[in-house]
Amino acid sequence: MRKPVTIVTGIHPESMSAAVLSMAWDVPDAVVLRHRIDLERCVLERLVSDVTGIVEHESIDLEHACVPCAIREDVVPTLQRLARDPRWGAVIAELPVSAEANQVCHVLTQDRDLRRSLRVTSVVAAVDGGLVEDDLLGDELLPERGIATSHEDRRGVGEVCADIVEFADVVVVTGRPEPVGIALVEALARPGVLVVVGSEQLEAEVISTPLHEIGRTRAWANPARTAVLPELGSTRVWRVDLRSDRAFHPARLLGGLAQLGGGRHRSRGCFWFADPSRPRAGLGRRRRAGEHRHRGSLGPAPAPHPDRAHRDRHGARAPAGRLRGDAAEVRRDVRTFGRRGRLRAVARAHPGGCLSGAPADLA
Repeated sequence: MRKPVTIVTGIHPESMSAAVLSMAWDVPDAVVLRHRIDLERCVLERLVSDVTGIVEHESIDLEHACVPCAIREDVVPTLQRLARDPRWGAVIAELPVSAEANQVCHVLTQDRDLRRSLRVTSVVAAVDGGLVEDDLLGDELLPERGIATSHEDRRGVGEVCADIVEFADVVVVTGRPEPVGIALVEALARPGVLVVVGSEQLEAEVISTPLHEIGRTRAWANPARTAVLPELGSTRVWRVDLRSDRAFHPARLLGGLAQLGGGRHRSRGCFWFADPSRPRAGLGRRRRAGEHRHRGSLGPAPAPHPDRAHRDRHGARAPAGRLRGDAAEVRRDVRTFGRRGRLRAVARAHPGGCLSGAPADLA
């Protein structure tokens, strides 16, 4: 029988600990595994506990203090060892602060030997309700908060927090939640994800019920996703979905990035770059959280369809360029990000393009 594993992630140790404690209280046969990276000593600390108290507390010297090394050298081997131990019926794994669950989930779901002894039932993201808006839309870096996972880790707090929320199966909001923060979390979380206000509201079903589906999670986090975005459940946040069915002019796109992505918001999407010498030049990706931007390549662009014009006109073909933005109660940012002309200024002129999801005041 495979042991259920619940993975807890976040950027606030207090919120993560509150979520772990609540679940462990409801599942007395669970074992809790905590990891912490000490950058100064280049050491990974492991703490294993259950209802009887501390079972293990060890420090492991790492060749390089980073999340991939921690996962490879201790997190995954310890998870497998605890899952095979008959003393416990479930495992709750609290990852190092600001570490994301996607790497662990990838290993646990791809390795055949690991799948025989354990299964990931859920990924829980713990956020501080009073700080989550600034966490997601602010401009701080992880080192400025003292929660970097390595000496080279220069990621933005907003980027990490957004990725953690978007990958989660359950989001627990601790502390004193603000309505805007909760609405923003609900907008970024995958459709159908349970958003729990108060760690005391977490129930044992989070551990026992198989909520995690890696394919569905990756589809939601994919910058090249083409599915229709769900309606927002609150008027406190806004969303703009910009689309174009034509390739983007590289110089125009570069010159318009500041207009497309300025302000406090979370955006992600993809761009098909035009190159006369290479008809399928490539598909680029863009992510932004707060004031931090990341751009990269997703590989070659899709081949054109012979009946593209007909399919475009009826909305059956995925857009070649798409940029989605989410933010909270900042009307100036709505206008800056979502003005329809911004996308048309950087895309080639075409009759069949569409922009969906824009608020009425953008017309």
